[in-house]
Amino acid sequence: MFPQLYHAHHNRYLEDLPFWLELVARLGDPVLELGCGTGRVLIPLAQAGYQTFGMDHDYSMLKFLQTNIRPSLQNIPNIIAADLCRFNLAAQFPLIILPCNTYSMLSDDQRIACLCCVLRHLVEEGIFAVSIPNPQLFINLPKQTNGELEDEFFHPETGNPVQVSSSWQRWKKTLYLAWIYDHIYPDGTVDRQVVNTVQQIVPLKTYVNEIESVGLRVAQYFGDFDQSAYTEDSPDLILLINH
Repeated sequence: MFPQLYHAHHNRYLEDLPFWLELVARLGDPVLELGCGTGRVLIPLAQAGYQTFGMDHDYSMLKFLQTNIRPSLQNIPNIIAADLCRFNLAAQFPLIILPCNTYSMLSDDQRIACLCCVLRHLVEEGIFAVSIPNPQLFINLPKQTNGELEDEFFHPETGNPVQVSSSWQRWKKTLYLAWIYDHIYPDGTVDRQVVNTVQQIVPLKTYVNEIESVGLRVAQYFGDFDQSAYTEDSPDLILLINH
């Protein structure tokens, strides 16, 4: 069951959570998270007492998320199955967030469609916050690599080690990335799952032009979740987009 592996892997990443919590504390709830997946960001926001809405198009991820929401949670997240490029809710939000590098997986047309949906669902002076990898880092990567070990954790059911490696190939303005999950059994056999993703290599200026073309504007941008200035060497590109 891949959502279980995905959650066990990504739920170990906590570095960005204070940033999202601070944003909600400043702007208020309800908050809408696009691409909420298994709830790595959504659940901590709900646990902090905020009213949350989580949207994803992947039913298996949402099913896993719903089975892991504790009934004792004061503010149960509202879960929505929808495409983040084509959604229409009877609500507006002071804050919409898109964490976890999802925005840079969208094509040019998909980003514009997503921005148009966001525009309709933001209150006046609301913020759309997006985090993606620094595109300059993709440009600086080797053109291709195979089987680079990234992480290791224990399988949540069996307790066996799971090794996570990656391989990628960069072609023009696109990075084709494969995440490889090797579930290693005591007898040495390996159960492998491969997840293929695509990251678009888009310069900051292009993002800004697209955002402005739909009637939004970039209020601030950072290079890390500590809100440090963005440079070509920054690990991330975090955009705060204003209605």
